This record gives sequence, C-alpha cells and structure tokens, in this order.
Amino acid sequence: MAEQNYANHTQRVAGFLVLGLLSLLTFIGSLVNLWRSLADHQRLYSASLIVVLAFTVTMLGYYCRTFALKAQDRAIRAEENLRHFAITGKLLDTRLNIRQIIALRFASNEEFPTLAQKAATEGLSADSIKQSVKNWRADTYRV
Repeated sequence: MAEQNYANHTQRVAGFLVLGLLSLLTFIGSLVNLWRSLADHQRLYSASLIVVLAFTVTMLGYYCRTFALKAQDRAIRAEENLRHFAITGKLLDTRLNIRQIIALRFASNEEFPTLAQKAATEGLSADSIKQSVKNWRADTYRV
C-alpha cells in the first residue's frame, strides 16, 4: 500500500456506494410502481408496502452509516484529546470543532500542538488543516 498523504487519504468502499445507489433506485422504482397502481385498487396495497419497505431499507442504510461515523468521530476526538494532553499537558482547545479535530489526526506529534492552536485561533477548515500537515500520520482504519 502506498504511503498515505493528502492526495490519497480518502477511502471509499465501492460496495457500500453500489448498495446505496441500488437502495435509492429501488425506492424511486417503488414510487413509480405506486403511482401506476393508484387506479388499480388490487395492486395499491402491495405497491404501498413495497414503498414502505424500500424507504425503510434506504433509511436503514443511511442511519447505519451515520451512526458508525458518529462513533468513529467520538473515538477520534477522545484519542486526539488524549494525544494533545500527553504532548502538552493540556486538553484540546474547546473552539475546535469535530471536523477540525478529525483533520488534526493526520498531523505528526511534532506539528500537532502548533497546528491545533493555529486551527483554533484562525478557524481553519478541515481541508486547510490537512493541507498544512507536513509530516503525514496515516489513518487507515476509518472508512
């Protein structure tokens, strides 16, 4: 595997993207089926159930992803707060938002405290923080 850096740090799981797209297309198809079934009362009930099921599967996929990311975000915040405390003896600045903290995880220990302070005082975006990192610290566990 190539060394991780700003240009290649994002990870996409193709299977998840395909499943999300298929789920969305199924939901749209079920709406079309319901629309065509409005005049036929024998098919209306089953068409309605298909819409409900397709919507449920779509929302389930969305929530599974967002809940997992929230858990990862909380873990990253705790890890980076501990890392900052171990390096400086102080907790991270409370002005840092979660996106900034997530971006700071890529900074090496040497540049981490300075970059964290700069991010808090100047309100740097997550992308700006990542671009400012000189010695990249890889994170291969988040997807």
